[in-house]
Amino acid sequence: MDYRDTIETQSKYKGIRRRKWGKWVSEIRVPGTRDRLWLGSFSTAEGAAVAHDVAFYCLHQPNSLESLNFPHLLPPSIASKTSPRSIQQAASNAGMAVDAGIVNSDHRTSGDGGALNISVYDYLDGHNHV
Repeated sequence: MDYRDTIETQSKYKGIRRRKWGKWVSEIRVPGTRDRLWLGSFSTAEGAAVAHDVAFYCLHQPNSLESLNFPHLLPPSIASKTSPRSIQQAASNAGMAVDAGIVNSDHRTSGDGGALNISVYDYLDGHNHV
């Protein structure tokens, strides 16, 4: 059986994959270009998934958050004039926060009715939100 077919490499989260050595990685295409933004390498699938969510949200401005891995983590609107480089940094920082345990990604409540204690705005330095 091929390693890529084993259950350990499969993820329940969108936009991520697992390397042979166990790290989880995420990247995303920039809309309207052939460019990809490398979002990082993470210890956990949740960290990679949060990074993907932040980047997807900032790049695509979806009408619904339901297509995200963790829709309850992101606000309903954000400025769309954020550069791809800023988005890349914000996504990587958010994923690293999950990996570091700063954000509780295992869906335990943080005292606010079930939402995790994270906002995309925490990772977009100096950018105004709508």
